[in-house]
Amino acid sequence: MDNVNKLTAISLAVAAALPMMASADVMITEYVEGSSNNKAIELYNSGDTAIDLAGYKLVRYKDGATVASDMVALDGQSIAPKTTKVILNSSAVITLAQGVDSYSGSLSFNGGDAVALVKDDAVVDIIGDVPTPTGWGLDVTLKRKLDALVANTVFNVAQWEQLPKDTFSGLGSLETPAEPEVPLFSCSGAKIVPIYQVQGAGESSPYVPEGAFESEAEVTVRGVVTARGESLFKGFYLQEVKGDNSPYTSDGVFVFLGEAVPEAIQPGVEVCVQGKVKEYFGLTQIDIKADKKFEVGAKGEVPVAAPFYVADGETLAQALERYEGMNVALDAGSDLKISRTFSYDYAGRRNNMLVSYQAPLMKSTQLYPALSAEATALVKSNLENQLFIESDYKPADGVIPYFPDFNVETGYIRVGDQLTNLQGVIGYSYGAYRLVATNTITAGDFIRGDDRTDAPSVATKGDLRVASFNVLNFFNDVDGGDTNPSGSNRGALTLEEMVLQRTKIVSAITAMNADIVGLMEIANNGFGEKSAIKNLVDALNEKQTPENAYSFVEITDADKYDGKYFGTDAITVGMLYRGGKVTLAGAAQAIDTPEQHASAGSVTRTKDGKTETNPGNDAYQRHSLAQTFKIHDESLTVVVNHLKSKGSGCLEDWANFEESVDPADQQGKCNAFRVSAAKVLGETLKDVKGDLLIIGDMNAYGMEDPIRVLTDFDASKSERDIMTASWTTLDGKVFERQGSKIEKGYGLINLNTKAHGAGTYSYSYNGELGNLDHALANASLAKRLVDIEDWHINSVESNLFEYGKKFSGDLAKSENAFSASDHDPVIVALSYPAPVVPPKPEPTPKDDGGALGYLGLALMSLFGLQRRRR
Repeated sequence: MDNVNKLTAISLAVAAALPMMASADVMITEYVEGSSNNKAIELYNSGDTAIDLAGYKLVRYKDGATVASDMVALDGQSIAPKTTKVILNSSAVITLAQGVDSYSGSLSFNGGDAVALVKDDAVVDIIGDVPTPTGWGLDVTLKRKLDALVANTVFNVAQWEQLPKDTFSGLGSLETPAEPEVPLFSCSGAKIVPIYQVQGAGESSPYVPEGAFESEAEVTVRGVVTARGESLFKGFYLQEVKGDNSPYTSDGVFVFLGEAVPEAIQPGVEVCVQGKVKEYFGLTQIDIKADKKFEVGAKGEVPVAAPFYVADGETLAQALERYEGMNVALDAGSDLKISRTFSYDYAGRRNNMLVSYQAPLMKSTQLYPALSAEATALVKSNLENQLFIESDYKPADGVIPYFPDFNVETGYIRVGDQLTNLQGVIGYSYGAYRLVATNTITAGDFIRGDDRTDAPSVATKGDLRVASFNVLNFFNDVDGGDTNPSGSNRGALTLEEMVLQRTKIVSAITAMNADIVGLMEIANNGFGEKSAIKNLVDALNEKQTPENAYSFVEITDADKYDGKYFGTDAITVGMLYRGGKVTLAGAAQAIDTPEQHASAGSVTRTKDGKTETNPGNDAYQRHSLAQTFKIHDESLTVVVNHLKSKGSGCLEDWANFEESVDPADQQGKCNAFRVSAAKVLGETLKDVKGDLLIIGDMNAYGMEDPIRVLTDFDASKSERDIMTASWTTLDGKVFERQGSKIEKGYGLINLNTKAHGAGTYSYSYNGELGNLDHALANASLAKRLVDIEDWHINSVESNLFEYGKKFSGDLAKSENAFSASDHDPVIVALSYPAPVVPPKPEPTPKDDGGALGYLGLALMSLFGLQRRRR
């Protein structure tokens, strides 16, 4: 049964359950759902005598409800025979024709509400189905057809004619108002203003007064259409053919129509328009929505796309303002690099791509401490260095409209690639400049910066390699895996997806050639035959030689939650190792991390003189896993971590009025809570004997507080304090009731920074790169560093290539390592040379035999040396 028939069946069933009258002379003949409070219902008496409306009322079925709520009681009113009565919202701005009988009341329906006329709680007439579909009757006037003047207790859409929003002229009359004839607009005799004068050389049009949003008078412009906007921007783009040859003013402008563009307006057609100049949230446009003042001329050629470039000393935003509304082309001289591959734009609520000038954007707190002058400046600089690459329509899943050859093997896009040969028009919306593409490109139009590699360069370096790898919710639920404490599945939804995810992870780990691998985001379903970690290791070992086979570290029974799990979250950390390369030294250690528990009303905040108390707050972190290994005679302790995410809020975010917005310090939510975890790690591990390496997804960028606390933070040299979280517990006991100030860091060394400087990355979020995945070492381990590499197989790739099919449509997937996760693995190569065995001493002769004896010794020594050299 289709949806329409289903809805009709439901409506009939509901109507059958409602009290109703068999027939009536009073009926609804017009419904007006207009702007703001402009609501009206027209009633008609088809009988030959006047009708007293005592007991009558208008009701509505709000937002799909099946039980009505009262609006206007009509007691004391009457309606003459063969005449109408108009019921108005008391705040409506509607002028009725002279002599129309009307009555005002609290008429409060909206689109999505059916309206009924009832008498003594029995339905007399109704407009709209019950239950009512969402959005039905929104922004329309509905008028009953003259051949259907019969009251109905079930809505019949065929009896009604739909008129445009805010059509009031027919109220009080059964006749449909004739549409007034609109004289054709003509530019003849009008003063034509050049488009470049409308745009001007500043950020807003000189025709719009300061502090206003539109010009005081209309202007008339003429140009050639370069593009139509059907969805993202509803209108079309006009451009001067010759322009003023000035680099400071744009020769193009957007004409806002607010509806489908007439077929006659096509690229290459000359059009003259007249309307006010508006600054619409940063976009200069000519608004002709109300009067549709345009005149279509002859068709010619589309103006040649202007090569886009950024001049010396200006930002990308300043350059884009010079081209706003114009048809442009990106070439090698544009120097625009991919900063976010084709994926979801939270502001525009659609998939698109982000480019920036000269280099991808780096997260401010990857390079500089939070709220430092440098970090604040970089935040501003990044906002001024963004151009979104759009299609006019929201694309289908897995499709890039302007790049039809997009594919996982040869038609990929990576962050850092330079974009060339794309043409489009420059618009502005959702607080950013957008190029709406008008042509298509191929894989050859991307100049590769840092291209794919089949394996990391560090894979063959050093004597031992340790890796950190967030595996993006590897769950084996669909393969008969055991459940986790929450019972939820955050990973693959089908067996096909799970096998693909596992295959990609195996491809990545095999290529890394690491001897110890720390895992994050693996399902927390124990260590048995049906566990995710066993499932992964079994598949991984199928690709290894026997001497390189992996085993996994298992925590002791005493550390297991409910006798099985590692903590209470759905995901956990894990550790793999090659028994042929390293030896376990003792049992694994579970390092408990703090929890935060503040009961409702225990904390207050004050703003604008108003004091509030907190709602209940509970926050948790995943425990860390430590294991000591023996390599030859040396001791290495590896600790795998996955600290609290940046997305969900903690008590401090509520206290700072940032529970619903991104915190101002750019460190994400729960920063102090992660600092508490860093403090616990530092205290727990400060006396470890031998080498120490802390790895994992710390959910903190390189210069954010948790990393500074674990490394070289010094409060005496810092411009701001670093605080732990309040109301924390550890292992069920009070840890800190009030947050404490960190005075000194724990002295670990950030190996990435040591080797490559601060500008490294393993993760991309919202178009900015940075390291959430770290390798922090004590001094003895740092001396063993041979090299460290973030293998860029995930952060710079499209997430459409990941294992999940929910948003990728029919896009083919690959079993290769690229987009195996959303985090890059971090691989550390270390020097653990085998100990040198000293040679056995030669026996000393008892009798030297004089000179001959000395000669004999020399010959023996020489012979022995030569023998050893062989």
